Amino acid sequence: MAEKDDKYRAPALEKGLDIIELLASHGEGLTQGELAKALERSPSEIYRMLSTLVRRDYVIRSLSGDRYSLSLKMFSISQRHPPIGRVIEAALPRMRAVTRKAWQSCHMGMESNGDIVIVASAESPGNWGLALKTGTVIGLWNTGTGRVLTAFRPDEEIEDLVAKHRPAVGEPALNRADFDSHIARIRAAGFEKMPSDTAIGVTNIAFPIFGPSGNAAAVLSCPYLERVDDLEVPSVDEVVELYGALALELTAIYGGKAPNFQSHT
Repeated sequence: MAEKDDKYRAPALEKGLDIIELLASHGEGLTQGELAKALERSPSEIYRMLSTLVRRDYVIRSLSGDRYSLSLKMFSISQRHPPIGRVIEAALPRMRAVTRKAWQSCHMGMESNGDIVIVASAESPGNWGLALKTGTVIGLWNTGTGRVLTAFRPDEEIEDLVAKHRPAVGEPALNRADFDSHIARIRAAGFEKMPSDTAIGVTNIAFPIFGPSGNAAAVLSCPYLERVDDLEVPSVDEVVELYGALALELTAIYGGKAPNFQSHT
């Protein structure tokens, strides 16, 4: 595998990316010599790369001409394809593919100014299933989506979220001790799997989708319905594994990184 990877390497591109990544962590800029030393490259290698990056406007030189720093070009490019839209666009076909394996619906929720909103939804392939419509506003403290979104953010942000949240239709009054207990359990396990607080006979399965900041940017949820007829479908634990794997894939697409958690089952 290593030999195959080496075969397809692009050394020049890697040198350019090394420079961009290093400059990204030095807002004050670096000299050509400092770049060469940090990257363990020769000054001539660095000069050729810097010349190209400056010509393409990814890197700018200081007025004195001796320091280099990143321009805003990469930021401008990133705004042409917003990450949230990119994740939703990438998620929908993958969500539909997993529902066909799981025989269970799923949806993706995000927080918007204190509201918990369903931004994408995929229905079960069977004759029946439970799917939330895109645009639905759901509860914060009585849903797996809301609790998982809350669990993976700093404590001070949790207080702000609770203060801004407007209760959704049917959402009960906040029991803070109960809510905090849910958050602690979810943080330890890395996801939620428990009976629904909004519908009888439903098991909430909810996984965080992490963004670059390390917080949960979105939540992938499955309202699991157990079948009692003769159709053989995946068990709840198998469904947990399917949606857990999809959440990790979407985290990678979003540029995030999930912490290490216990087994999904």
